[in-house]
Amino acid sequence: MKECVHVGLIGSGFVSTIHAESLQRCPHAVLTAVASPRRNRVRAFARRFGIPHVFTDYRELLRMPELDLVVIGTPNDLHAPMAIDAAAAGKHVVVEKPLCLNLREADQMIDACRKGRVKLMYAEELCFAPKYVRLKQLLDSGALGRPTLLKQSEKHDGPHAAHFWDVNRSGGGVAMDMGCHAIEFFRWMLGRPRIVSVYAQMATRVHRHRTRGDDNAVILVEFENGVIGLAEESWTKPGGMDDRAEVYGDLGVAYADLLHGNAILAYSRVGYDYAVEKAGSTVGWSFPIYEEAWNYGFPQEMAHFVDCVRLDHPPAVTGEDGRAVLEAIFAAYASARKGAKVALPFRTRAAKPWDLWQGGGGRMS
Repeated sequence: MKECVHVGLIGSGFVSTIHAESLQRCPHAVLTAVASPRRNRVRAFARRFGIPHVFTDYRELLRMPELDLVVIGTPNDLHAPMAIDAAAAGKHVVVEKPLCLNLREADQMIDACRKGRVKLMYAEELCFAPKYVRLKQLLDSGALGRPTLLKQSEKHDGPHAAHFWDVNRSGGGVAMDMGCHAIEFFRWMLGRPRIVSVYAQMATRVHRHRTRGDDNAVILVEFENGVIGLAEESWTKPGGMDDRAEVYGDLGVAYADLLHGNAILAYSRVGYDYAVEKAGSTVGWSFPIYEEAWNYGFPQEMAHFVDCVRLDHPPAVTGEDGRAVLEAIFAAYASARKGAKVALPFRTRAAKPWDLWQGGGGRMS
C-alpha cells in the first residue's frame, strides 16, 4: 500500500481547475506536476495550486519517476495519444469524458494500459455525485420496485472552450459532450446491463454560426432488461447549468435535481461575481451554488481513483465503461442520420461520431 499518490495534471483549463481543487481535498494525493502548452497560463495555474513542477510538454511530465498517476483534462482529440504515452511511461491514467474520439482509439487505450499494467480510469463524476449516489441507493434497496424508465438531462448555453465547437477536435456536439454523462449514468444506475438499441434525434438550432455539431439532442437507450433511458441534452438553455434525473419503478418514483436543491434563489439588479457553471449573467433571478464541485462529485471521484492506485483496487468506472458509452454515442449519431433505431453491438470505422450524422455517413463494418 502506498502512503501517498503523486499526481500529474495534463491540462490547465476549466476541468483541470476542478481536478486540482478536488485533488487538494484528497489526503493521500500530492499534486506534483502540471503540463499545458501555454507557458504563462500553466505557470499561473501552478502558482494557484502550489504545484512545484511545471511543463509545457506533457512528455516531460511523464518522464518524472515519482509520478504515479496522471489526470488528462485536455481536448477530446488528445485523450488517446496522451493516455497511450502515459501507459508506456508506467503511469496510471484518469481520462476525462468522453474517453476519446472513436472506438479504434478506445481499444488502443485499453490495450496500452493493459500491457503497461496500469489502471485506465474513466472520469464520469455523475457516478460519485452525492445526490445521485443516494438515488441509486433508493433504487438498489427496492424502494422504487422494478425500474421501468430512467431520465437524465443536462442543459446549459454552451461549452467554455473553443475546441468543443470544432467537431474535428470534439468529435461531435452536445450528444458527444453531455450525452456521454447520461449513458454512463443509466448503465451505472442499472448495474451496467447490455445496451440493445439506441434511437436519437439531433439538431443545430441556435449555434449554427459556431459549430457544425448538434446543440440539442434527445437519445433513447434500450437495455436488455427492458428498461429505457431517456437523455435530454442541450447547449441552448440560458441561465446556468441544469442537471437532473428521474427514476420510475413499478413501486415508486424519485426525482433528483443536482444543483437547484443545493442553491440559493437570488435576485440582483446589479449582478455579482459567480452563480453556477455556465451562468452568463447574474443580473435578475439566479441560483448561486455552494460546494459546487462537491455536488457534482468531483472530489469523491478523485479520492476514489487515488485510492485505486494507493490500495491497488479496481476502479468503479473503467476504460471499458468509457468505450461502452462511446459505442452508444456512435449509434446515437447514426440513428439521428437514419431516423431509425440502431441495434448494438455497433461497429464502425468512423473517425468521430459526427461523421455518422452530417459527415457523409462514415463507414460501418
